[in-house]
Amino acid sequence: MSYKPPVVEQRFVLEHVAGIGELASFGRYAAADPEMIEAILDGAAAFAADIWAPTNRVGDTSPPLWRDGTVTMPPGFREAYAAYVEGGWGTITGSVEFGGQGLPNVLGFAVSESLGSANMALELCPMLTSGAIEAIERHGSPELRERYLPNLVTGAWTGTMNLTEPQAGSDVGALRSMATPAGDDTWRVKGTKIFITFGEHDLADNIVHLVLARTPGAPAGTKGISLFLVPKVRPDGTRNDVRCASIEHKLGIHASPTCVMSFGDNDDCIGWLVGPECGGMRAMFTMMNNARLNVGLQGVEIAERATQQAVAYARDRVQSARASHPSAGAVAIIEHPDVRRMVMRMKAQTQAIRALVYLAASDVDRAHAGHDGAQQRLDLLTPLAKSHGTDVGCEVASIGIQVHGGMGFIEETGAAQYYRDARIAPIYEGTNGVQAADLVGRKLAGDGGQALRQLVADVRADAGDAGLLALTDTVDELAMHLLAADIDDRLAASAPFLTLVSVMTCGWLMERQRRIALAGLDAGAENPAFLRSKVAVANWYLAHIVPEAAGLVASVRAGSKDLYTLDANELTL
Repeated sequence: MSYKPPVVEQRFVLEHVAGIGELASFGRYAAADPEMIEAILDGAAAFAADIWAPTNRVGDTSPPLWRDGTVTMPPGFREAYAAYVEGGWGTITGSVEFGGQGLPNVLGFAVSESLGSANMALELCPMLTSGAIEAIERHGSPELRERYLPNLVTGAWTGTMNLTEPQAGSDVGALRSMATPAGDDTWRVKGTKIFITFGEHDLADNIVHLVLARTPGAPAGTKGISLFLVPKVRPDGTRNDVRCASIEHKLGIHASPTCVMSFGDNDDCIGWLVGPECGGMRAMFTMMNNARLNVGLQGVEIAERATQQAVAYARDRVQSARASHPSAGAVAIIEHPDVRRMVMRMKAQTQAIRALVYLAASDVDRAHAGHDGAQQRLDLLTPLAKSHGTDVGCEVASIGIQVHGGMGFIEETGAAQYYRDARIAPIYEGTNGVQAADLVGRKLAGDGGQALRQLVADVRADAGDAGLLALTDTVDELAMHLLAADIDDRLAASAPFLTLVSVMTCGWLMERQRRIALAGLDAGAENPAFLRSKVAVANWYLAHIVPEAAGLVASVRAGSKDLYTLDANELTL
């Protein structure tokens, strides 16, 4: 089916949740006036719908091909990516110093949403590049920034993040890749990395790998890790000693080549240190935090695409009469209450996570501008956006299959692809279990609950819905309970607690949008149909999703009770 980016919705959330008008008042984002924003959203929507969306099904059914270390992308992908570079879509948030437009990060998220809904697998390429750009800009030497950032910002070159090894997944400190000084300003890198997104492809002339490795004599664990820039093509134009050993065969995102990368097979892999020696973890978290918000956005992307297809199918599929009006004859299934329930849930959950992710992205801009408290709020929202955004993306894609009935289980309808594509998002860039542990560890216990208490205070000051306020009181009380709990109880409760905090935050943002939409209707604003829909969807979220969260309270309170009543052998019975 065709895809139409939700520009009106994006603009509404940018204005009333992200506060893009406030961002434009900061000197660095002064160019983000309403006319510029509208032009970019409309242009990105047209590009996504016309150029990238047609490649989505092609990439799923005709995935990249690996042969002798090279990867050939599916038909039409090179042309689509070349059009992306030519259109300047990668430059929107890039630093002006290196050829970017210097516009707000959250505006770039809106563009990425349109592109990712059109083709999530292809959008992974510029997504990883954006993380490489941020890491090099913040931690690289002036020489590395001048040499690599201009081409990365335009997308003429692409970037990767090389962390995982066969024995070192979330336990990054167990990695074994080594980097040895060469006697000049370069290092010789040697090792194997797995799960490297777009580690090899034919879309760009050069691929800039950021590789975590140990140096001789470095301490064990994470303290001994350094970060290195390893280009596919060296500055002198020769090919570096970097090879794609294979690509994975995956459940979804078929068009994204997930590579096994081998560095230094011939002991001639040249790399440059990014940041200080043994400073790799700091630089890694720059990449990871960027990626985590972008992965949360992938939940929005898939949810939006699945919702659009489910609504279109439900409107077209004519079946039995409604039970309440049997004399009316066969009607489209969207007239049936249970189908309407599913569609409303899809729309409500999608709009809620869009608001959450856009709010977090706007705090990136506020933090860059030195806005008081923005970094603290961003640190708190990041695990919520990544984890809740991707959980909801999977839920909505699953409901989309259900709306299609048996046809949803058939590949030709396309509904199954969204479910398959979405399923990786709760896993990569830090599993959602890691995000939940981060929330109750670094983010809650790390500051004694200060950031969360401020979020609770903001919700209380702005919200009026009784159910939402009751949930907010519950979150506040449970936070204090977890702060007093032992580490096992806190971690066992972390996943349901993260959902509670996320639903509270989403409910707050949905109620705010409802209030603004109602005021617009009273004032006779343009597009009343959109505003009425916004009110109805927000009402649904507050009436259905918020009360559901109360069911998680008992799980948070139970903590680790019964988790360790069986030993490992008994658990296998």
